[in-house]
Amino acid sequence: MQYQDPSFAAALVAWQKQHGRHGLPWQNTRDAYLVWLSEIMLQQTQVAAVLGYYARFLERFPTLASLAAASVDDVMAQWAGLGYYTRARNLHKCAQRVVAEYGGVFPSDPALLAELPGIGRSTAAAIAAFSAGRRAAIMDGNVKRVFARVFGIDTYPGERRTEEAMWARAEALAPDEDIEAYTQGLMDMGATLCTRSSPSCERCPMQARCVAYATGRTAELPVRKPKKATPEKAARMLLLVDRGQVLLEQRPAVGIWGGLLSLPELDGHLPLADAGEPAADAAVAAAVQPFGVMESLERLLPVMHVFTHYKLHIQPLLVTLSSRAALAGEQRYQWLDAGALPGAALPAPIKKLLLELLGEHRQARIF
Repeated sequence: MQYQDPSFAAALVAWQKQHGRHGLPWQNTRDAYLVWLSEIMLQQTQVAAVLGYYARFLERFPTLASLAAASVDDVMAQWAGLGYYTRARNLHKCAQRVVAEYGGVFPSDPALLAELPGIGRSTAAAIAAFSAGRRAAIMDGNVKRVFARVFGIDTYPGERRTEEAMWARAEALAPDEDIEAYTQGLMDMGATLCTRSSPSCERCPMQARCVAYATGRTAELPVRKPKKATPEKAARMLLLVDRGQVLLEQRPAVGIWGGLLSLPELDGHLPLADAGEPAADAAVAAAVQPFGVMESLERLLPVMHVFTHYKLHIQPLLVTLSSRAALAGEQRYQWLDAGALPGAALPAPIKKLLLELLGEHRQARIF
């Protein structure tokens, strides 16, 4: 094949065995459940951020069967704060599929793994390599960066033709032996040596063959995606508190913060230019009316949260009630005790806001 080069894998495997990472909690095991969980958590998330979540998740769901039998709300609560919540919903669906279709044992075939919820081509290859020693090629952001620099690929990796060529190269370079060390080596190189900024070229086993190093283009490769202005949106959120409880709404399964509990919103996430003036007291009272009679209203300082595709300016509206209405037929709403907030399945910025408010107003007995 065009891209075959056994010396590339040999150099990478030798480096990984001597200098790579060997002490991560999901390493040194062939348990597909542990490998799969780590690979899903590591999608678009750094190792340092995953470590604590991984340990707590396994404490709550020590086996695939326990995860499959759990409620989706329980799974979301354990995932809350890690971000990219579609991963958690797919994790739960995948566990149930493996139990139902494969008797609780993950298949070792990368093609079958890739058909399961939340497992794409690269993740399937990593799971198959680490849990079953199967020869399969990965292609995540780290690999794209390594390949772009080592082989001097000067087109954007996200462009279809470039990505297809990278996959062809990855398939050709994958060795028949030591696939675990090779796969881990690609991950380790991208995470510890061939980093986005200030790569450690002096310690890299690929320095002698690296086109980017030889031509002084490590800062230019891989070619970055053309930048677009980050859209900004605004949301006015009702923070209703009454008798030591706060009103929460379960968000739709699809979309931002899908399936998590959050604060009810007046008008959703609107483009910042369309957000308009601060909501009038009468408008807030009308929005509160299904839940009770508004007693007081305080406009708290805005909070900004940055998603991958837009910035959200949150205007919290702190409302106390003089009387509470029954939530008849409104299953998506619930009153939650303030003491249960730390363990609730809340988006990270909403949980931070509520916990800070709880601390500030404990003495005032708003909660």
